[in-house]
Amino acid sequence: MNNIIFNLVKDTPQLVNTVFIVDRFDKLDKNIFSDREIDYIQHRIAQNARLIPLNYFYHWNFIVLSGTDESCGDELEAIRRTGAELAEKVKTNELDFLTIVDHTQKKETTAALVEGLVLASYSFNKFKKNDNSGKLFKRINIFNKDFTTADIDELEIMVQTVSFARDLVNEPASSLTATKFADELTRMAHMSGLSVELYRKEELKKMNMGGILSVNQGSEEPPVLIKLEWKHPKSKNKKPYAFVGKGVMYDSGGLSLKPTTKSMDYMKSDMAGGAAAAGLMFSIARNKLPIHAIALIPATDNRINSKAFAPGDVVTMHNGKTVEVMNTDAEGRMILADALSLIDKHEPEFVLSIATLTGSASRAVGPYGIVAMGNAKQKYFDQLEESGEKTYERIVQFPFWDDYATMLKSDIADLKNIGGESAGAITAGKFLENFTSHPFIHLDIAGVAYTHTPRDYYKFGATGVGIRLLYDFVKSLTK
Repeated sequence: MNNIIFNLVKDTPQLVNTVFIVDRFDKLDKNIFSDREIDYIQHRIAQNARLIPLNYFYHWNFIVLSGTDESCGDELEAIRRTGAELAEKVKTNELDFLTIVDHTQKKETTAALVEGLVLASYSFNKFKKNDNSGKLFKRINIFNKDFTTADIDELEIMVQTVSFARDLVNEPASSLTATKFADELTRMAHMSGLSVELYRKEELKKMNMGGILSVNQGSEEPPVLIKLEWKHPKSKNKKPYAFVGKGVMYDSGGLSLKPTTKSMDYMKSDMAGGAAAAGLMFSIARNKLPIHAIALIPATDNRINSKAFAPGDVVTMHNGKTVEVMNTDAEGRMILADALSLIDKHEPEFVLSIATLTGSASRAVGPYGIVAMGNAKQKYFDQLEESGEKTYERIVQFPFWDDYATMLKSDIADLKNIGGESAGAITAGKFLENFTSHPFIHLDIAGVAYTHTPRDYYKFGATGVGIRLLYDFVKSLTK
């Protein structure tokens, strides 16, 4: 995890490694630049430059222009992407600190630039013998009169949490088993002030967690169900907000074996939903949001041996329903279903599942959106959409008609674990709906949780998508 220190600056900073954010040229303080620099800045602005570097040999200064451009019509996302460009300059010139001076005096603008800068500065070099990343970027100073210490802390916690989740998803399955995943989340829970409970294999047997245990049958590693809880003494919600995150540590597809290229070879990322749910809970607790929230993260891998569950098996789930297994690669919904049934007993205001669940969702919206569906009130989806636009972790709401449930009918059990060839993302959501009696929201992040092509502030590998979206969503519910 990249640990960059954030400082709030109250006095006018020295002009060394300073970033000036302006929305137009006349907002710039002309007294601190030479005539030649002013001419150069004007020339670059006329060329629609968003980032203007000024080299002083022993240090650098930068001008950042806010606003939209042809590549991005969203102002905050445009400045995040400028932050990513700035990160490249920081890395190339081995700068160890920056001071950001925002002449627009908008907290959102400063925060967006910092997000882009820090998220783009992320690297996962744990297994590189020779780390050539150079001098580490260590500190950000923020000079913005509208910023408070609480704003600084919230921003720092958010980018740290996303980096932590990225680390988890990027970690190979050989070194991050379900047990070690539970250990890491327990460590972070204790640091964050969350309560944590772990349900091991023998307890899961007593709890009749048939979905989790069936997926785990082919694995040498035992499963674990992780419960994280935060209850503020002055929580504004009488019923808890509930979250369930998919924690398939590695997915071979089981006996319904996956193809290799860009599929099985990157299935260490199949626990990204669990990492996002955990990251959300850490952010809630560290920022002490006045809410009551619970998360369940079922963790196991989906491997193959002589004991592995097979197509045609019938599994009795935690809530007593029976499932005919038609495809062992539809394993995520099996473990999520048990967790949904268990968390239902807490009588939540709503329950939200987040998972890298289907290739169908990825094919539908590609790497640019999160598929959302469910039976909860539309106000929740409207707020998710608003938070998605704000964080640029955008959602696309799919229909959730009961017609799709007919595709899950089984001749020998209560339901099948897959539908037909079409609407795979929706039938997966309809499957999960069978295991909760409370307002239900499902987010499928299969297309956005992991990237093979670096883009803006997303490096190769884990993106950490879902945490900023859901934190903003939950925070909005407290207002």
